[in-house]
Amino acid sequence: MKFTQYYLDCLSQASYLIGDETTGRAVVVDPRRDIDEYVRDAAAEGLQIELILETHFHADFLSGHLELAAATGAAIGVSSIAEAEFEVRGFADGERYSLGEVELEILHTPGHTPESISIVVRENAADETPWGVLTGDTLFIGDVGRPDLLASIGFTRDELADKLYDSLHNKLMPLPDDTRVFPAHGAGSACGKNLSTETSSTMGEQRETNYALLAPDKQSFIDLVTEGQPPAPGYFVYDAILNRKDRPLLDEKTPPAALDLETVERMIADGAMLIDGRDPEHFAPGHLVGAVNVGLEGRYAEFAGSVVPSDVDIVLMVDPGRETEARNRLARIGFDRVLGFLEDPLQVMVDHPDKVAHGSRLTVPELVERISSVEGLQLVDIRNPGEVALGILDGALTVPVGQLPARIDELDPKAPTVVYCAGGYRSSVAASYMRRAGFSDVSDLVGGYGAWLEMVPV
Repeated sequence: MKFTQYYLDCLSQASYLIGDETTGRAVVVDPRRDIDEYVRDAAAEGLQIELILETHFHADFLSGHLELAAATGAAIGVSSIAEAEFEVRGFADGERYSLGEVELEILHTPGHTPESISIVVRENAADETPWGVLTGDTLFIGDVGRPDLLASIGFTRDELADKLYDSLHNKLMPLPDDTRVFPAHGAGSACGKNLSTETSSTMGEQRETNYALLAPDKQSFIDLVTEGQPPAPGYFVYDAILNRKDRPLLDEKTPPAALDLETVERMIADGAMLIDGRDPEHFAPGHLVGAVNVGLEGRYAEFAGSVVPSDVDIVLMVDPGRETEARNRLARIGFDRVLGFLEDPLQVMVDHPDKVAHGSRLTVPELVERISSVEGLQLVDIRNPGEVALGILDGALTVPVGQLPARIDELDPKAPTVVYCAGGYRSSVAASYMRRAGFSDVSDLVGGYGAWLEMVPV
């Protein structure tokens, strides 16, 4: 058996290539939208991808099943209860799919979504102990899938949590201790609240250490998994719906269009958003007026999707050579309305200093001084509830960055404002978004709450 895990740090997302060397037949599970790596690796191993399996219709990224099917001719497999606009092969609960010696067994494991499946992998069909199980968003390392993401499209969180408990206890927990566990996400994903940095485990380890599996009864489990979940970025419902639809394919290799300043300004005047993908420390000294800073070195697509509506055009401003990367990473969450990128951005700013703004970033000592001297200072903590529970600056308002567009009216745009997160990345996203929205005096904290704890006694 050939087994490869592809882990995408910027989305905390895992996909898989499973192949049988005796037959050359292969399956890809939960592919991301830029598919070239799967196609290339399969060819290098002498494998032909014949099936694409989706463990569920994902909310946190736009899957690449359509792109991979078009490139390879593979069928798309889903739960037999799933409905989609494109042609799929529905797999019944307990149905087996042979690649030769390697065999896959599909288990219906609803809970995170109604159509969720897990995939039991056996190196040989007769093996009593499976080699592993791909659990999608049903079981994570240290956590389980959240049951509340579909509340806005007709499914209650308690109803799905009830199904999730049954799926875990009746389908996955009976698997032998030595069965390897491979989930669809890891730490940092908003698909759960306690995901481990580990990307694989065993059923035995999870049975002993996973807080949700240790719940003494179903009601305790439901209470545990429905409380304290991080706010879902605004694009999650958009992706959950789009993953069911037929849609245009991504061309991951053709770069976006190069645009001059006059064209960019016209696009912005027509409603486009300018997304500056440089690091916060490069953005603050100089950027075009109205730009929103979402650094490519961080969780770029996730936080762009947190502050950019899914129905607006986007213009990119990035370091030269990273334009295609920026476009493709936005495409991973289905944000395809990229009109192009500003050509030679640094020279544009040199030539047009009147169009350049500067961002205020405060060190901890500077914030201490400002707290003591500035009347009416508005502190805004944009971390998630689980982070805030560990400590907060006195008097800070809490607005997670994913909720900022919907809750910005709760903040005073005329008050001097300081925004902070855990380390300084999200705060630059939020501060730049607030400036674009008309806030007159916004700074963010270099190093975030972590830097504050290091210098200011609690």
